Amino acid sequence: MIKQTYLLTIILIIFTSFSCKAQEKKYGTTNKKAIKNYEEGKSYYDIRKNDLAELSLLLAIKNDPNFAEAELLLAYVYTENNDPEKAIEHYQKSININPNLFPEAHASLGLLQIDMGKYAEAKKNLENYLTYTDSPLMMKPYAVKALKDCDFALNAIKNPVPFEPINLGKGVNTELPEYFPALSADNKYLLFTRRLIDKSTYSGFNEDFFVSKFDGHNWMDAQPLKGINSLNNEGAPTISPNGQFLIFTSCEDPYEAYGQGRSGYGSCDLFYAYNIGGKWTNPKNLSTPVNTQHWETQPSFSSDGKTLYFIRGLKTRQGIKNQDIYFSELSEGGVWSTPQRLSEVVNTEGREESVFIHPDSKTLYFSSDGHPGMGGLDIFMTQKDENGIWSTPLNMGYPINTFNDENSLLVDAEGSFAYFASDREGGFGNLDLYKFKMQENLKPNLVTYLIGKVYDAETKEVLPARFELIDLKTGKVAIQSYADEVTGAYLVCLPVNQDYALNVSHEGYLFHSENFTLTGGTVTQPYEKNVGMNKIKVGES
Repeated sequence: MIKQTYLLTIILIIFTSFSCKAQEKKYGTTNKKAIKNYEEGKSYYDIRKNDLAELSLLLAIKNDPNFAEAELLLAYVYTENNDPEKAIEHYQKSININPNLFPEAHASLGLLQIDMGKYAEAKKNLENYLTYTDSPLMMKPYAVKALKDCDFALNAIKNPVPFEPINLGKGVNTELPEYFPALSADNKYLLFTRRLIDKSTYSGFNEDFFVSKFDGHNWMDAQPLKGINSLNNEGAPTISPNGQFLIFTSCEDPYEAYGQGRSGYGSCDLFYAYNIGGKWTNPKNLSTPVNTQHWETQPSFSSDGKTLYFIRGLKTRQGIKNQDIYFSELSEGGVWSTPQRLSEVVNTEGREESVFIHPDSKTLYFSSDGHPGMGGLDIFMTQKDENGIWSTPLNMGYPINTFNDENSLLVDAEGSFAYFASDREGGFGNLDLYKFKMQENLKPNLVTYLIGKVYDAETKEVLPARFELIDLKTGKVAIQSYADEVTGAYLVCLPVNQDYALNVSHEGYLFHSENFTLTGGTVTQPYEKNVGMNKIKVGES
């Protein structure tokens, strides 16, 4: 759907057309004072002095209450001033006076009404617009899409889905905006973005990461993420199941570049860091081919450590365009493949944002305004089959989705709860983080997590051993990684009720291999498998 920014772009195009037409014919009034006021208002509008344009146009309407052109231009002024209620009022007045003055006015009115959740009224105006078959109908593609949104929304409101959002509390949320959450597989740590006021920066704010620990009852007071935060913006994190690997977005500042000695390729880039012994390494640029001179942001790394999903938008003079979901695969040698655009089953001509791949590595949640929805960005779910084909995205329904933009959604490893950002009433102010219980048809595949330690069987000294888990049904490597070099611990997410082989190797030690069936296991009672390794002795191999 067309939200405010996109609607303004359209208005600039259609008003230029309207102005040309207005110069070719007489106005709908003969009142000279009204015409003078109108032309003054248009002159002010052309140089974007909207406050003066508003005063002149109101005078024009006062001198002739049936001056349709003045009502229409005033509607454009209020749209640019982000006052949709007044814009709708004056669009409607212009149409009531002369419905044939400018057909695009019907479409502009309908799009604004969708942005306000007035679907029935919007549908009527959009249908009226499409009856003007003798006109070029510059907004026809938007109107056709918007009508689909109206039909979807009217039906969705009649059939609401269960939805009882719970605010995560004062340990996480403040009067400042909190958004883009990331959750460890054991649900113990929540990492998120908070936008801080910082008048020393070019933008007047600074995005930083904060992390909160769950004490079993509540989220504790969130603390800044040391080693990653800088004087520049960091946002949209994705973390590995064990919380030891982080990928995030950092955007270029006109004065400070990417901050903290970081370099990039232009606009926003993806960076990564490791947590070793409780300390984060200095973030590094993910480099090409993932990062380009365009806009890379909002990453989501699959729990098997093989695939990175992210949003790429083409940077143009008019801003960021063609926001789509891309993916890149990581080879065993640690090389990222050239990113590919996800299929058109998922991506649309509209905007895709806020992608999240669940720990099952098959269920993808994302926001889009290109699929039929409630207007603006809605949250969708799609699943990948054994052949790598994505299903038709499923809208998560009303009231999860509304006429506002919805994004920043993630789903916990068990598929029980979803977490998201919202500025709904009753919060601490601005965007807060909430969670809600997932309904069955939107849940991912059931996974659990496997934890354990690798150590020397004799001395009990921990070992940063290499391990891999193989799906015995397919023979494919499900996950390969290393145990933590300080603690020897590992944590991975795996689909349940499957047979696996666990292979562990470390220089100077006998190769360890065992088969097991992964059953049960929950966040509170994970599946545990510790591995004691034996040193190689003379005559052994």
